[in-house]
Amino acid sequence: EVQLVESGGGLVQAGGSLRLTCTASGFTHDSYAVGWFRQVPGKEREGLACISSFEGTTHYLDSVKERFTISSDNAKNSVVYLQMNSLNTEDTAVYSCAAEGSGWPGCNLLPSLYDYWSQGTQVTVSS
Repeated sequence: EVQLVESGGGLVQAGGSLRLTCTASGFTHDSYAVGWFRQVPGKEREGLACISSFEGTTHYLDSVKERFTISSDNAKNSVVYLQMNSLNTEDTAVYSCAAEGSGWPGCNLLPSLYDYWSQGTQVTVSS
């Protein structure tokens, strides 16, 4: 069974940085894409960044691509990071990571394409 655990959330002042870590277990092959998402109460879940297992291809939401960086410890994407810089109060949300194992040589920011999800961690940015 695929399980994802994320860590690194918390409280940070505006302008600060946080790094989230997503650790996966139970991958049954080497072609999982991993994405980072966030959700604010009353709003739809938003895809922020993803990384494929194919040459580490990445894709970002335009509004965060200058501030957020997704990376992986290995080609299997079993440990994936989201470095978040220049945080502002609008970044306050519950952040989750997710994985999908279709084997498609790319990645997508649509939450509906992901099969496995972490429990979510709160990130709060204070002004």
